[in-house]
Amino acid sequence: MTQAVPPILSITPSRALVDEKFQVLVENLPPGCPVTLHSLHHSEDKDDWEAYGHYVSDHRGVVSVTEDLSFGGTYTGKEPMGLLWSMRPVPGSREGLRLRKINVCTPMLVNISVHSGHEDFRDRTPLASALAERWYMAPGVKRIDINKQGVQGTLFIPPGPGPFPTLLDMWGGGVGLLEYRSALLASRGYVSFSLDYLRSEHLSADVEFKYFETAFNIIRNHPQVIPDRVGILGISLGSTVAFNLTAYSTIIKPRCIVCISSNHYHPPGTTLKAGFKILSKHFHKAHFDENNYMSWRSFGLDLIADPSNNVEVGRINCPMLLVNGCDDQNWPTVETAEEVARLLREGGKEHLLSRLAYPGAGHLIEPPFSPHFRATKFIILNSKKKGQFLSLSHILTHTST
Repeated sequence: MTQAVPPILSITPSRALVDEKFQVLVENLPPGCPVTLHSLHHSEDKDDWEAYGHYVSDHRGVVSVTEDLSFGGTYTGKEPMGLLWSMRPVPGSREGLRLRKINVCTPMLVNISVHSGHEDFRDRTPLASALAERWYMAPGVKRIDINKQGVQGTLFIPPGPGPFPTLLDMWGGGVGLLEYRSALLASRGYVSFSLDYLRSEHLSADVEFKYFETAFNIIRNHPQVIPDRVGILGISLGSTVAFNLTAYSTIIKPRCIVCISSNHYHPPGTTLKAGFKILSKHFHKAHFDENNYMSWRSFGLDLIADPSNNVEVGRINCPMLLVNGCDDQNWPTVETAEEVARLLREGGKEHLLSRLAYPGAGHLIEPPFSPHFRATKFIILNSKKKGQFLSLSHILTHTST
């Protein structure tokens, strides 16, 4: 392509939070020109992720990713954020990757470029490019490491005088502290405490629920927290903790709980470690698909069919929101939500329950526009084994949540 005025690629805004939409615009192209828009991100795990869409410029020589159709690539149709949500590891990458932000004090950098043509675009020099900064932590958000009364985690406080509504934020069974969801919540006006509850020293000592009660009280007593507006947010195993703590604790009373990919399997009176030991006895029943991806869904159904294995959710007296993907192959979360609804209905507490169910979505429900995948590697709690778990299904349906 040769022309007097070179193409210009712009991103608006070029710096934004990860849940904000942007506009990608290419100008000064010849009319009816086939081009490919390509996004590339080098992750903190040293892996490259990409997405791309094939476009044709209009009569003005303009391509607007917000308004125009992609005719092929990692996404098709009118998808303003397709250059982000359809990202996948570049060809030849390691298997079972998951894109997640480790250092929330730095942005996710995404290079977006435009290339001539629809074929072999990677071999061509970009016509133009621009850099997008995608942040989880807004300006003014405070990040505070917490190591108090045996409790460890990271506290995020929104800018401003406060006090603020607050969430105790707990991830699932993968070992490690993740902060990006809490950072984003603080960017949206919530104090959020990302709790580290799966550290090896905790596991060796059998985590007792008093750890969670202490964590709840630490944030409730913080001067920038509204004491009677502290809720609990958990995904997967974190939702188990949310159910269990809310049902059985005589010390703390959350304002509400939000359970993503809900799981109420946890024999009453056991620690997390003991509960996982019971669960591990059924691992031989796990289903493996043609790609050797593991699913616990089948034996999970057997386990939750026995009421003695489950948290007595009928004891819960606060509002709860259950968020589930209808194609979850990791755990029977849809059946769990239905069982929770039945128990609350029988106890006259149905008014406390709200549900969101997304057809085609799977187990891991992340912030908007996050790249997703069918399966990911997972360290099995209380062991050193790794497996690739079926995590998500239809990527487009999932990201639309």
